[in-house]
Amino acid sequence: MTDIAILLQNILNGLLIGGVYALIGVGLTLVFGVMRTINFAHGDFVVLGMYSAILFNLVFGLDPYFSILIALPLGFAIGFAIERLVLATIADAPPEASLLATLGISLIIGNLLFLTFGAEPRSVQVPYASATITLGSVNISVVLLLAGSATTVIIAALYWLLNRTEIGRAIRGTAENRLGAELVGIDTRRIHSIVFGIGTTLAMIAGITLIPLLFATPTFAGATYTLKAFVVTVLGGLGNIPAAIAGGLLLGLAEVLGASYFLSEYRDAYGLIAFLLVLLLRPEGLFGRTVKRV
Repeated sequence: MTDIAILLQNILNGLLIGGVYALIGVGLTLVFGVMRTINFAHGDFVVLGMYSAILFNLVFGLDPYFSILIALPLGFAIGFAIERLVLATIADAPPEASLLATLGISLIIGNLLFLTFGAEPRSVQVPYASATITLGSVNISVVLLLAGSATTVIIAALYWLLNRTEIGRAIRGTAENRLGAELVGIDTRRIHSIVFGIGTTLAMIAGITLIPLLFATPTFAGATYTLKAFVVTVLGGLGNIPAAIAGGLLLGLAEVLGASYFLSEYRDAYGLIAFLLVLLLRPEGLFGRTVKRV
């Protein structure tokens, strides 16, 4: 392959994996934009999605991408229940309470997965793991292509929900002005539960798309994906969904290009370097002042 072909290959791979990162970041930024809550358990929901795909594969023999159909209602139910049973009870408490609550949820999820599945890394082997599609001089991994396609469909569905439905308008109204939304009859507590359910669903779906590519571990992986979600949202601008998508793509490009042209063992560090540079040069995010929230 020529240098240009290698560059195109890396850019394409970076954009595809960046789409999954964008899905993780969109879930976090949606919850923050509406609820003003930073969810430290977000990465653990990603890991929960990975293990749900493993479980469905072991029990039912389901392909991970078919597991998305089950994860949609399951993730929403889990997130809705957690918000109603935990976060809603401390909604009027100081902001530190919700931070500690999500940290507690993170610990509970991690330990439950550890007790259920053990500490050894797990993955799902798919028959098309090494399959590629050739376009000119560029080879596209089928697994990455499926992951990118799934995230594109989910994000498009989220945009439709937010912009073309009554519940979407209620979500945007609550994000813009909670008191004003309540004055026109919107049940903002219910909206918070719905939004947290959506955020949990997005995180779990991202985990399912990653499981054919990566190994799942119950202990430290959640913190890793939470950190990636923060990197994505800060790169774009916290509270901005379109900016979070751009941030995810940038993170994917930074990791893939850095691993290809520099030391591959420091792949995760290249995204952190981009994160620190943005914090130093543009703390509000690359698109923090130019893109509407939610």
